[in-house]
Amino acid sequence: MRRALRLRAERRQLMTAEAEVLVELRRLRARLPQLTGALAASADGLVLASDPVDGEAESVAALTAAALGVGRRLTDSTGQGAFRELLVRGDHGYVATYAAGGSAVLTLLAEPRVNVGRLHLEARRSSARIGELVDGALERGAPDRPGTPPRIP
Repeated sequence: MRRALRLRAERRQLMTAEAEVLVELRRLRARLPQLTGALAASADGLVLASDPVDGEAESVAALTAAALGVGRRLTDSTGQGAFRELLVRGDHGYVATYAAGGSAVLTLLAEPRVNVGRLHLEARRSSARIGELVDGALERGAPDRPGTPPRIP
């Protein structure tokens, strides 16, 4: 029961950053016109913001969480350090996933003609900003001591 309450409080805190995260996603899409979608999600697959990924946002977030888990295990087991990013190329474009702080992940969908170097450059900047926003929202809501409810900003 306590775990469920803690998770619910965490989700509420994450959602406080939603508007700012959405602004960052839109800025990123403006800088990279070859993006067809952008999604920020919590590490456990909760959609924080998406532009426009629309009806498939929840399934993309869930798949991203699974890919993040595999990516973390792979980098850890091979001694490559902490997970940073994952790039998948398909016939119709790219899916790129970037760690965004300690609690979130950024997933981008891009056309096949995207400049991958520019994609990485811009996405790394945005993922750092999204990480700051999400981690900051969680820190503001962190309880002062165990067993106390989160502070409401």
